[in-house]
Amino acid sequence: MLRKVGLVITMAVAPCAASASGAVPSLAGSQDISMHGPEKLVAVTANAGFDRWIEEFRGRALAKGIDAAVFDRAMTGIGYNTDVIGKDRNQSEFTKTIWDYLDSAASDTRIANGKAALAANRDLLERIEAAYGVEKEVVVAIWGLESAYGTFRGSTPMIEALATLAYDGRRGTFFESQLIAALTIVQAGDVDPRAMTGSWAGAMGHTQFIPTSYLDYAVDFTGDGKRDIWSDDPSDALASTAAYLAGFGWTKGQPWGVEVRLPDGFDVELTGERIKKSPADWAVMGIRDMAGNPVSDHGPASILLPAGAKGAAFMIFQNFHVIERYNTADAYVIGVGHLADRIRGGDPIRADWPREDRALLLAERRELQERLTSAGFDTQGVDGKIGPNTIAAIRAFQRKAGLVPDGYASLDVLKRLR
Repeated sequence: MLRKVGLVITMAVAPCAASASGAVPSLAGSQDISMHGPEKLVAVTANAGFDRWIEEFRGRALAKGIDAAVFDRAMTGIGYNTDVIGKDRNQSEFTKTIWDYLDSAASDTRIANGKAALAANRDLLERIEAAYGVEKEVVVAIWGLESAYGTFRGSTPMIEALATLAYDGRRGTFFESQLIAALTIVQAGDVDPRAMTGSWAGAMGHTQFIPTSYLDYAVDFTGDGKRDIWSDDPSDALASTAAYLAGFGWTKGQPWGVEVRLPDGFDVELTGERIKKSPADWAVMGIRDMAGNPVSDHGPASILLPAGAKGAAFMIFQNFHVIERYNTADAYVIGVGHLADRIRGGDPIRADWPREDRALLLAERRELQERLTSAGFDTQGVDGKIGPNTIAAIRAFQRKAGLVPDGYASLDVLKRLR
């Protein structure tokens, strides 16, 4: 799974459900928040080194159990895809604030389309919910964010894209494992290699599975002998998403989170996923839902401030962390959960966001980490990702500077460090 990108949302990668970072596998790809549009035509070029790599890889693939005839059929005619490499190189520079992301994730159009998609597939979705115990609105919300309800599933040839990224070497071990998995899928007869398409970093189908997650969690819900997540029929893809969430412990009836109001003077150092209390304990401290009532007891919960003390606050439950297995960015998880709530008829997020702020660029996030560490607030590395260590360092700096210690990686904090 990806490490937290926290308050800055990387937007350039096309897929969304498995870790192109090579850490704990989840479903979708790499470091983005999906909601992508049509892809450009790929640019394939002759590359002698790539051709030699294919020859060398053949032996490794056969040693992993890939049949020679399957390998040759799948790999014949593929080339080095420079468009894929270009996207991989540039993915981390493009950022959105959480409110910009959520404006799109739960836009009026996406909500209306989600309600229509649910109505059109109600019988299917109710059978999936009965089989896996995952609410239909949650499955539809993931479908909506990953492929706009199946309208943008990606047209990049998967075998070629994965081979290109494996040869490139930057994350070669990870992508070679995905390529082996893709060939295993072809060998099982689930899909023809030419029909195995998706987004550029290896995520496929209606709900953007990477190959290893497909092997672990995809299901044949239609009973036709194939786990088909690529065709116009979304049945297997939607059921596979429910199976994935169920496999990571989804609790039916538990919300992902609830928007809450914090009382004046609330200690923001009690926020964050590492601190859990019962809703009753939070209620004793004065935390209420937006109607002014204590939050119902759905198990241990944390208080999350995804945009710092000036933005919305959420009480999050275990199902929040289950959605994180699909994509670890807070904005994605909130986007899925909130879109599902809105499709169900729930209210918009009511709190304001600090819309005067902008997201930090990658270079600025690295500078923030460098300056924090130099000032004695060690971030445990400089990678441009705002994870728990960086948030803790920001809190420590804010505390010393007499600021609200909310851990928010803002331009104001960077300017103060400068």
